[in-house]
Amino acid sequence: MTGLYWFLAFEFALGAVTKYWPGDTIFSSAYSAKFVDWGYPAWMRFVVGALEGVAAVLLVIPDRRARFLGATTLMFVLTGAVTTHIVNHDPAVESWAAPTHLLIMGILALANWPADWRDLLRAPTAPAGNP
Repeated sequence: MTGLYWFLAFEFALGAVTKYWPGDTIFSSAYSAKFVDWGYPAWMRFVVGALEGVAAVLLVIPDRRARFLGATTLMFVLTGAVTTHIVNHDPAVESWAAPTHLLIMGILALANWPADWRDLLRAPTAPAGNP
């Protein structure tokens, strides 16, 4: 499972970098142009890139709470991506990754769901045997 988390984190970290890249990348055309074509302001790519980067870091922290927050953050980002592709009638060949990753993040969020949602807000405590 650790390998999966690292792989997904690498994917989203790379995606974050491409959002900040000023021109075309080896993966696609410039995101500054893509976001405008999709109907968003060009600066929105920085917000999405920052969210992807932070979530990527959270995915590799070996803590259920961090991984849950990383996966749910990406679920919000990916919900926006899926909606954007649907609204803009993008072909499936260009938009298959967003719904696939949304499904994966949903599974990871459920796998890391805290027993009590308030655990997300509490500071971690030391085990009973440690002073």
